[in-house]
Amino acid sequence: MEVQTQQVTIIIPAYNESGSIQDTILALRSIQSIAEVIVVNDCSTDNTGELAEVAGAKVLTLAKNVGKGGAINFALKYVQGGIIGFIDGDLGKSAVEVEKLIIPVLEKKADMTIGRFPSATKKGGFGLVTNLAKKGIKWFTGLHVASPLSGQRIMQREIIEKVGPLEAGFGVEVGLTIDVLRLGYRVKEIPVQMTHAETARDLAGFLHRGNQFLDVLVVLTKRLFMR
Repeated sequence: MEVQTQQVTIIIPAYNESGSIQDTILALRSIQSIAEVIVVNDCSTDNTGELAEVAGAKVLTLAKNVGKGGAINFALKYVQGGIIGFIDGDLGKSAVEVEKLIIPVLEKKADMTIGRFPSATKKGGFGLVTNLAKKGIKWFTGLHVASPLSGQRIMQREIIEKVGPLEAGFGVEVGLTIDVLRLGYRVKEIPVQMTHAETARDLAGFLHRGNQFLDVLVVLTKRLFMR
């Protein structure tokens, strides 16, 4: 497969995102520099895949749920662009802000950009996952990253080729950040006016954050033995 060096491909790992997936894709398709949008339908139980296809994305459907990082890994073999982005499916119309992440990479002012969201509008967890991620990245790289869990990232394709397969679960962003910084690539956090579904202080929210915490802890432990 021929790689187009300046072509931007966006990968959206999606599980039950029927409420926002079309708005997300349409917003991305309005950005001139994006040539390809790939949605990985991670065994959704709703019509996420069908809606994504109608909106104009290339849809890859998985027979079983493999998690966020696993879905991205599956899509990477189909990517044509020399610049790759990972975007959450629930951004909706605010996905148009992705252009702010693309420009520094296109202009070679950064090798990877990370979208830094505004402060949350409602109380979620107690910051345990975010603090673990921040401290882990600082310990391994010596650098402070304000938004270690942000799933909005644009990067040069060579980063993926150097790093290799991504972590399968919710620790994908933390693992990628550590690996990229340790390889000496330039990483920039860019403020964006993006919105997405926020987890609340309820049972579902605490279960989600508990799974995140465990996945991040596993990723950090693995890198301890990779030193």
